[in-house]
Amino acid sequence: MDRNEGNSDVVKSTGGSNENETLLCDSPGDGKGKRLWKKVKYQLVEYHSLPAYLKDNEYILGHYRAEWPLKQVLLSVFTIHNETLNVWTHLIGFFLFLSLTIYTATKVPYVQNSVMKTADYQKLHAELMTCLPSLPHMPDMQRLREELKTSIDLLPSLSNWHIMELLSNCIPESLSHSNHTDICVLRSMKEDVANIIAPLLVRPITRWPFFAFLCGAMFCLLSSSTCHLLSCHSERLSYIMLRLDYAGIAALISTSFYPPVYYSFMCYPFFCNLYMGFITLLGIGTILASLLPVFQTPQYRNFRAGLFFGMGFSGAAPILHKLILFWHQPEALHTTGYEVLMGVFYGVGALVYAMRIPEKWSPGKFDIAGHSHQLFHVLVVAGAYTHYQAGLVYLRWRDVQGC
Repeated sequence: MDRNEGNSDVVKSTGGSNENETLLCDSPGDGKGKRLWKKVKYQLVEYHSLPAYLKDNEYILGHYRAEWPLKQVLLSVFTIHNETLNVWTHLIGFFLFLSLTIYTATKVPYVQNSVMKTADYQKLHAELMTCLPSLPHMPDMQRLREELKTSIDLLPSLSNWHIMELLSNCIPESLSHSNHTDICVLRSMKEDVANIIAPLLVRPITRWPFFAFLCGAMFCLLSSSTCHLLSCHSERLSYIMLRLDYAGIAALISTSFYPPVYYSFMCYPFFCNLYMGFITLLGIGTILASLLPVFQTPQYRNFRAGLFFGMGFSGAAPILHKLILFWHQPEALHTTGYEVLMGVFYGVGALVYAMRIPEKWSPGKFDIAGHSHQLFHVLVVAGAYTHYQAGLVYLRWRDVQGC
């Protein structure tokens, strides 16, 4: 056995100590020695050989990367170690939500509002009365009202449109110079009114709260995946990546509130602004707290889980308020079912993360696959996807009913 081989065996058995690295550095600088040094240097190590900043879960005993060069760290996304599934569970989740965002922007239909307010119809009728002096004398006025209402039943609110200007382009001249009551004339006016006003009044409900949630989900998943991949490079990069990870979690929780709060209370601006402002400030506060160095220490593991759990639990107030306001609406119950399921996914994920289940029960057996952080990642993706389904229900509900 030559000197290099002997040193290699020592490093493998000890997990790569500094003394053995020094011995290898003293070996001849031939090509064989350099290749052997690189092979030993990038070996996976055990928990007890890690620098302090990488020690987080003492129940995961081996398969760690420690202070690798950035190039090797990036390439390790395609190798097997105890962070491989942590990286890929959220990286796949990121691409899933990127696809959902593209699908939502291009394929989810903009449903026209099918409810016309009484006040809007009365305004249209008043404009007709002013525009067409002959109408009050028509014996078939009631029929005209019913047919006109049926024709524009699929239009949204008319309150912001200049109906006089629109009608001046479509009402048959015969009605403005005579007292014709022929049904064909009435039908012609009805169709002209509907055909000209309809294309101009398609105003689907705003989508920005839903896309804010999708962006929050993608940011969380991508930042988490990046953190698990790069944190082993150096203490400085680990410090930055952990804060990015915590910011992503806070962003996901905060933006998850936007669709249910906005679409539930869009007709109640005070409550809408109150709830959205509160969760936004809470998210910003959580991000600022995560900048404190003590926040990332293992001793504060349960505190971190509790803080994020508390952020999610604060969503109970607007959900209960929504149920009180819209208890008779099936959409309110449908979305609440999704939100409860989402809360279960997130809650179980936080519990598993904090209690380190199942690796706590059998240290070393779940190093590669099945440990708590991987389960937490899967449950986060499942919860976010459940919330996406709830968002689609909100969009259909408000597109159809408006306020």
